[in-house]
Amino acid sequence: MAAESLQAAIDRVGNAVDLMRNQPRRAFSHGFGFVPGEFTNWREEALAWHESCALLDQSHHMNDLFIDGPDTFRLLEHLGVNNFRGFGNDKAKQFVAVGDDGHYIGDAVLFGLGDTSADLVGRRTALDWVEYHARTGEWDVTVERDPQSVDRGGRPPKLYRFEIQGPAAGPLVEKLTGQPIPDVRFFGMTSLEIAGHRVRALRHGMAGQIGFELFGPWDEGDAVREAILQAGEEFDLHRVGSVAYSTANLESGWIPGPMPAIFTDDNLRAYREWLPASSAGSLGGSLNSPDAADYYVTPYDLGYGKFVDFEHEFVGRDALRARAAEPHRQKVTLVWHPDDVAKVFSSLWTPGPTYKYFNLPKARYGLFHMDEVLAGGGRAGISMDCGYVVRDQAVVSLAVVDEAFARPGTEVRVLWGENPRSTKPAVEPHEQVEIRATVESAPLSRFARASYRTGANQ
Repeated sequence: MAAESLQAAIDRVGNAVDLMRNQPRRAFSHGFGFVPGEFTNWREEALAWHESCALLDQSHHMNDLFIDGPDTFRLLEHLGVNNFRGFGNDKAKQFVAVGDDGHYIGDAVLFGLGDTSADLVGRRTALDWVEYHARTGEWDVTVERDPQSVDRGGRPPKLYRFEIQGPAAGPLVEKLTGQPIPDVRFFGMTSLEIAGHRVRALRHGMAGQIGFELFGPWDEGDAVREAILQAGEEFDLHRVGSVAYSTANLESGWIPGPMPAIFTDDNLRAYREWLPASSAGSLGGSLNSPDAADYYVTPYDLGYGKFVDFEHEFVGRDALRARAAEPHRQKVTLVWHPDDVAKVFSSLWTPGPTYKYFNLPKARYGLFHMDEVLAGGGRAGISMDCGYVVRDQAVVSLAVVDEAFARPGTEVRVLWGENPRSTKPAVEPHEQVEIRATVESAPLSRFARASYRTGANQ
């Protein structure tokens, strides 16, 4: 029996929002069940990428879409807003896709693996979009999906993927390779030799610190990891588990879960009929509208306007050009008021209403988390991901807010909890509560704001 399609599931429930609101899908995995949640404790592990050096295992929680064939980069250029001039082997960029109406579909990291091959890595939203067009359009390409380990059926990933991150990452790489640290700009690629194996390396970083994302064939991963661990002893290398890793984006300012704009456009019905119902994901948070379009964002809202290249034809080009001069929401960090956060926690053991449980260090309870941001007597934006940043001893969320409320220091409120309450397993009986928050820039760190993402699309 064929799996139910997304369109069939929407028709069965009657509304895309109701389908996602009550979908019992996990909010995130980050390799849970395959990477230990903690090697020591998540607090110290989350400090390691600031104070010494951290080793993170990214082999299990991301999806890969391998694309090969003469039309590989023409297909990606057709679907991506990015500039693809000069892109190819040993190049990387943050790939961003939109629909015909200019609303965000997905983003992922794109690696050029050869003159006609690439690997698109990240959440499934962007990968689904590319795979659909590859399989249904007239493109001379082949595609192969390697899903998250939790969905892979017991076989290992095709690639290992490790990240070395922190102030000591550079000296550690030099010791591993016996060579000076490569002079590679952010999001540039190079090759290293570690434990006798060729290792592809992406210059990457969290919160502005130096780092490299390393990857290669799965069966070489154990040898590479062991070499890193041995060389890292003198640099106070910490292995970081999946719990601490889940908070890294709160510092770097990357929003991992905007809802893809695929649920309301009649022109995308064939796409929804191709997608499985499981692709819908789960929707959590206080934003409550029956219209899925109210949850959509644009690349401009997410800070991706700098990636948009109008010098080539791509899906959504005309719509994005028309939107370019319009007011846009701004991506910000919201720093939640500690007294109000304490009130949420203390409701567990004090008389009175009980508020939605805030899980530490990551509190998102839907794959797409959408909390209403309030200011000026109404909705001022959407808070999309929330948790605790150890370095700053702060509860924060990443949000998109109207320009009028985007200036650092502006006071807003986040509506925490659901009303009406959904049937998701992670949602217990509770009451909603407004939490005061202060707008700050994203990324939050001053150091990160100065250096993070420089050249990510060059």
